[in-house]
Amino acid sequence: MKIEAWIFAVCSIFLLVVTPAYWLIAGDWTGTSALTMTFLLTTLITFYLGFHARRMEPRPEDRKDGEIADGAGELGFFPPYSWWPMWCAMCLAAIALGVAIGWWLFIIGLVLGSVALSGLIFEYYRGEHAH
Repeated sequence: MKIEAWIFAVCSIFLLVVTPAYWLIAGDWTGTSALTMTFLLTTLITFYLGFHARRMEPRPEDRKDGEIADGAGELGFFPPYSWWPMWCAMCLAAIALGVAIGWWLFIIGLVLGSVALSGLIFEYYRGEHAH
């Protein structure tokens, strides 16, 4: 994780230089605030990754003598295809539109969204991909 920490550190340094330059050139509070928050978030990620990189064993891609074969093996569980995220997104869109159009659409989106969210949560407990 050391290389990832260095990537975010370079981004943080770049944002540290660009933010005051942007303020001096544009004088815009909105853009300066956004750049400041982006600098703080990249700095937070830098410290998090650096903290964990010092306390864990180096991964094969972090070592100078690492081989491709060292990273072989099971990488983890990756879920198969699923339609539930699409239904959750459509219900969230209906809820957002319901606030603008009418509360009746908000309630319909909320009811259908609870069904879609339950389907997403319990996807691996029934059907084809049950454990």
